[in-house]
Amino acid sequence: MTPNIYSMLKLPVLLVLLLFTCHVQAENTSPTYLTVNGKAIPQARANLLASMMPTARGTQDTEMLRKALAEELVRRELAAQEAIKRGLNNRPEIQAQIDMATQSVLVNAFISDYLREHPVTEESVKHEYESIRATLGNREYKVRHILLANATEAQAVIDKLDHGAKFADLAKQSLDGISKDRGGELGWINAATYVQPFTEAMSKLKKGTYTSRPVQSEFGWHVILLDDTRELKVPTLTELKPQLLPRLQQQSVERYLSELRAKAQIK
Repeated sequence: MTPNIYSMLKLPVLLVLLLFTCHVQAENTSPTYLTVNGKAIPQARANLLASMMPTARGTQDTEMLRKALAEELVRRELAAQEAIKRGLNNRPEIQAQIDMATQSVLVNAFISDYLREHPVTEESVKHEYESIRATLGNREYKVRHILLANATEAQAVIDKLDHGAKFADLAKQSLDGISKDRGGELGWINAATYVQPFTEAMSKLKKGTYTSRPVQSEFGWHVILLDDTRELKVPTLTELKPQLLPRLQQQSVERYLSELRAKAQIK
């Protein structure tokens, strides 16, 4: 599936079809499908609209869909003609929408064309998969933590743990509003999920132990308890490919757009 990095440019199909009806782009050379008030409706537009309709399952359904397609094309053309008759296409806000629709169509056409000419290779997908696997490591950690404002408060929590206090009770004072009511539990996490000081301290702990010193991160000071560890089960390349391919396609398009921007004259 081709990624649309300009999805914000997408506009309703009716507006896009209105764009063609108003001849904003060059005259369509496609054969005529039907005419409305002497205005030719090109076969290409009929094909586009037909592709968005349900698939026929028999001769009767095919005929019904054909009639529905023709009726919808006529209704849209009549509405578009009436809009032009009223001069709506000359309003600045309407023209802006038409311009945006044109740009959206062209952007998507460019992306499809570029990716057809520069397809992502199987080797690239495999390399991305291996890079992700290397980042994730081979273990998951079931962790609890208590987040404090400073090292003094964090050390005080550790001292209480050393004297038999329960981690879940002390977690109620944590600055982490999500985990404090769950005894500080973060669930099963991967080392790549959290900031480096946290994961480094976590990975050194043995099951059932907590950090003997406060751990500082950009969020504050942590006291970390390791409940358990297990082997990380990474999805196979085949399972991840549907997510990796669009990501690599988007990166490829973005690189090309960066090259275009570097050469563009922008004032």
